[in-house]
Amino acid sequence: MQGIIVKGIAGFYYVKVDEIIYECKARGKFRFDEMTPIVGDKVQISVSDGKGVINKIETRFNELKRPLVANITQAFVVFAIRNPDFNNDLFNKFLVLCEAKKIKPVICFNKIDMASDDEISHIKNIIQTTGYEYVMLNAKNKIGIDALKDRLSENVTVVCGVSGVGKSTIFNALVGREAMETGTISEKIKRGKHTTRHSELIELNGGFLVDTPGFSSLDIKFLETEELKELFPEFLKYGHMCKFSGCLHYKEPGCEVKDAVSRGEIHKSRYDFYINILEELKNRRKYK
Repeated sequence: MQGIIVKGIAGFYYVKVDEIIYECKARGKFRFDEMTPIVGDKVQISVSDGKGVINKIETRFNELKRPLVANITQAFVVFAIRNPDFNNDLFNKFLVLCEAKKIKPVICFNKIDMASDDEISHIKNIIQTTGYEYVMLNAKNKIGIDALKDRLSENVTVVCGVSGVGKSTIFNALVGREAMETGTISEKIKRGKHTTRHSELIELNGGFLVDTPGFSSLDIKFLETEELKELFPEFLKYGHMCKFSGCLHYKEPGCEVKDAVSRGEIHKSRYDFYINILEELKNRRKYK
């Protein structure tokens, strides 16, 4: 049987197959393969007398370290315009990490009640040039929450963002206070309510939501200079029209991406961030 690991603790893995959750142990062979099952893994299991064994871990298409979870398909990237003030560099780092991990970002701007119309318009202008989906939120009053719930179906979603932007408020509004405190597994197998918390997938609206904030590490130095340009979706529309096929959209002549920036079709703040990171990666390579 194939299922998905929704929780792992103390060497036990809880695998959801259809509507049933099985408590499983992993075969010892995974230790020799230097691969340990983690939450989000799609696995093949066998069951005897109600107890399961994980026989195979299917290939992961991505993996996060903090929280430790596999096969994330979507991220709600939460920022505020005020309290805390919008940080352009951190905002763009989250988006680049999503692209690098093949995770679809949905940009969530919370606390819109604290921002002026001009500030909201400026932020929307940046986002619209990227082509990303976005939702404007006032999570305390549950404004915009239904729009997020509609995006959960058939996804494994993580909520991420900087401190103080209201990630917990958004999470609680999505799953409900009772679910946040006890978790779905506590209800189904009566275990885990008072144990040390680990990453867990909560089933919601036809998808799964990771119960801990993601991307606590924003290090993007693992990227290569040549791949960075592929992580800015608004560049892709113009990149193939550049004079040189290997154009990095930096100092090369005949760069259509730079021309699009000058025309306002690519937001200058996004391009400036790209250049700063590109130069950091180039310097890293130079001094290796």
